[in-house]
Amino acid sequence: MYQKTLSPEQLSAYEKLGINPKNRIIVSLDGGGIRGILTLQMLKKIEEIAGLPLNKFCDLFAGTSTGGIIAGLLASGYNAAQIEELYIDFVSKVFLKRELLANRFLNPPAYDKKNYREVLKNVLGNKTLKDVCTQNNVDLFITAKDITDNEETYFTCFLNGQTIGTYQDALLRTVLEATMSAPTYFSPLERFIDGGTTTYNNPSLAAVLEAVQYDGKNKYLLPNITLFSFGTGKLVKSVQPGQAANPQGIDTYFWLNYVMDESSQDASSMQTDLFRSQILNLDYRRFQISFDRGSIQKLPDKDISTLHFTNANWLRDLTDEDLQDVEMDDVGKFDLMKVIGEAMTDYIMKNNQFKRDLNDTPTKRDELVTVYENISRIKSMVTSEQWINQQQSS
Repeated sequence: MYQKTLSPEQLSAYEKLGINPKNRIIVSLDGGGIRGILTLQMLKKIEEIAGLPLNKFCDLFAGTSTGGIIAGLLASGYNAAQIEELYIDFVSKVFLKRELLANRFLNPPAYDKKNYREVLKNVLGNKTLKDVCTQNNVDLFITAKDITDNEETYFTCFLNGQTIGTYQDALLRTVLEATMSAPTYFSPLERFIDGGTTTYNNPSLAAVLEAVQYDGKNKYLLPNITLFSFGTGKLVKSVQPGQAANPQGIDTYFWLNYVMDESSQDASSMQTDLFRSQILNLDYRRFQISFDRGSIQKLPDKDISTLHFTNANWLRDLTDEDLQDVEMDDVGKFDLMKVIGEAMTDYIMKNNQFKRDLNDTPTKRDELVTVYENISRIKSMVTSEQWINQQQSS
């Protein structure tokens, strides 16, 4: 049944984070490749505040892709600082070129998973989801896309009177390979590809549904849930008016990238809006940033003079061009993602110490996600017959 008994150390962690002691805690981690290092900076700070590793006081870890890797390692007993060390090793090994001419679009996949598979085996052995969840008294939820049955697969293990989960006996390292097998970057794991290829890059809504209605039913009850949801940074790929019909570069390449990125980001934004509407009535805390100059200007400034991809010496000197196209495999910006994660953590500590949702704005949307609005101009255009008659038709 629902009742959760807190130890004195757990109760202290709850108090320091402003969490109702009646609540169960879900930690949801977005996908994003190398940008997961940003998330880890925030997780380290939460553990520092709580005085305990996350897996000693949180109940459910949910993740997709890089977030799934972090979730699996948290459930396995690693703390955030230990995962950061492993993560640096992962990044140095996972983006191993398949061959000299390998390319995402012309000769995919770009990378070979051999080294990554070996690292996971060394770290996790042949432990199953059930093994790690029972050993550490936590629940686990990881997504992957099944392209044979054309549906999202939830790899879960819940401790709910008994161990529950269709795939609870799956090897955890198999699940962590399935969730990160992003098309064009990596080959599929037989029938499985990256869980974030459609609408599950942010797994928070699916995790809450599974917890409240299915495997975790009667253990997780609304409104007694605190949901920590961590983004890995929102890419900004704005197209200027008049340029959409003729984007820079090869049209197919541009639109394929655009649709892949925007579909998952829009799905994530919809989930965020749903939770913030309080339709589901839970303690929701979302932490996300967009990669654009407007958002960076809100952060504490940090020295980045040792980074070599930019002429900027300070974080706030970065241009929108510097911040564009931070793709999941952009290893050259790995250190920048770590710095932005540290600065974002400093911002959160100054403003709310992770005790509330990061949405203290007039519109109650993300504080660190810049939203470009030009409603008056758009209204004047779409009500004008002259405007539509002037637009390109082919």
